[in-house]
Amino acid sequence: MPGTAMIETGDVATTSPPTAAPRSWWQRLAGVRAGVRELLLITVLYVAYTGSRLFASDNREEAMTRAHQLLHIEQAIGLDWERALNSFFVDHGTIGLLACYWYSTAHYILTLGVLIWLYARGRERYLPARRALVIGTALALALYLMLPTAPPRFLPHEYHDILLLHADQGWWGADASAPKGMGDLTNELAAFPSLHCGWSLWVALVVTRNARSRIAKVLAWLGALLTAVVVVGTGNHWTLDVIVGWIVIVAGVVAVSAFTSGPRLPAAVGASGERSGGRSSG
Repeated sequence: MPGTAMIETGDVATTSPPTAAPRSWWQRLAGVRAGVRELLLITVLYVAYTGSRLFASDNREEAMTRAHQLLHIEQAIGLDWERALNSFFVDHGTIGLLACYWYSTAHYILTLGVLIWLYARGRERYLPARRALVIGTALALALYLMLPTAPPRFLPHEYHDILLLHADQGWWGADASAPKGMGDLTNELAAFPSLHCGWSLWVALVVTRNARSRIAKVLAWLGALLTAVVVVGTGNHWTLDVIVGWIVIVAGVVAVSAFTSGPRLPAAVGASGERSGGRSSG
């Protein structure tokens, strides 16, 4: 047969398997190159997201009007929890400080960490989840541009700016969670919706679907709940900001699921990224 070698051993002839051609160094680096492309893509998307927020209107009068409208809706349906949580963080300084650190770091670290973890587990798990995150973030960006909204801390006689109270103990300044001296690079009217909460819900959904550890799943949902409490308690978001932040991510997940064909990926697929014949939804 072509591509095989016949070996005579007495009266018996055996066939040895063909020898695979050695892989070039470029082929051996395929996984590294794919990882670098994904890292660059995520970086470009984040820079575009951050930069495009600066194009939103900076009309504070309109943003304040919209904030009062949100508050009136919350009061009508019993969701005006901002004052109670904000007062709690003021009265308990250590908790308030820890909340500031959580607000300024957790959503970046956890979201990036889960993206890396998913990538290591295979494209069938990673791509749908990344697409859902991108869609949800894009929807939030559209709302930032269309509906600039002032956060509770812009009402100083009613709410306290917890990050400002603890600015001398952290790296953030007086402009939300932006590092000191970089306040011009953030849009303080991008409060509706809360992507802190949207991303934390994405983490919880992804971990629930892909992790085997029950503890990891519980911690992911506790992280999402903690983020919701923190963003409201620190005076950076209204309760409705949290809810809409969750909605845009759920919309991203639903959109990806609707356009992703094939059976769900079984949990047996390991870190090697082996495929089982179908693609999972995000």
